Amino acid sequence: MLHRPVLFVFVLCLSLQNLSAQEDLFSQIAEEQGSEQAFDLLPERMLFTQRLLWGEKGALRITGIAKLTEEQRMKELRLRKTLLNVHQVIGYATLAGMVAQGILGGQLYNGDYSVYNTHETVGQIVTATYFTGAALSLFTPPPLISSKEMGLSGARAHKWLATIHLSAMLATQYYSERDKALHRASAYTAFGAFAAATIVIRLKQ
Repeated sequence: MLHRPVLFVFVLCLSLQNLSAQEDLFSQIAEEQGSEQAFDLLPERMLFTQRLLWGEKGALRITGIAKLTEEQRMKELRLRKTLLNVHQVIGYATLAGMVAQGILGGQLYNGDYSVYNTHETVGQIVTATYFTGAALSLFTPPPLISSKEMGLSGARAHKWLATIHLSAMLATQYYSERDKALHRASAYTAFGAFAAATIVIRLKQ
């Protein structure tokens, strides 16, 4: 009788439905690329910091903590989304702290030394939140595919500005006790580049 094989196939399809749903993200990207061949689980290009942890021979791979499998990559993509969301929230908090630090710094440079301790405390908080946010971005798991978009985009401008405000933040720390004029200039540069970075990332990609 033919109904038994048909029933068997129907039950088998139901049992595989969950697995198919888990692989849906990967299959959609493969279809968009127009290739029927298996695609790599890692993008062609990654940040050095990402490759250090999440690369094919990264620390988390060779130690077996995060084996390079489709299931693991799906977990990493969800982790990536969470970390980048936290990175964004910390970024807004850091920007607010930079504004407060700029106001206090202006008072301090104008001779109001009563705000010195507050200026120092806010500076330490801003430094902590800034480098925490930077670490979340630098060490987050890589995306599934690397962007090959040419020209200027919000994400590309965000990365360029990140290079500027990271360098300026390091200079701000270096010159804090060495050269007040350079310290101030570096701080304003860091704030300007950081503020611009938070704006351009919201632009249409």
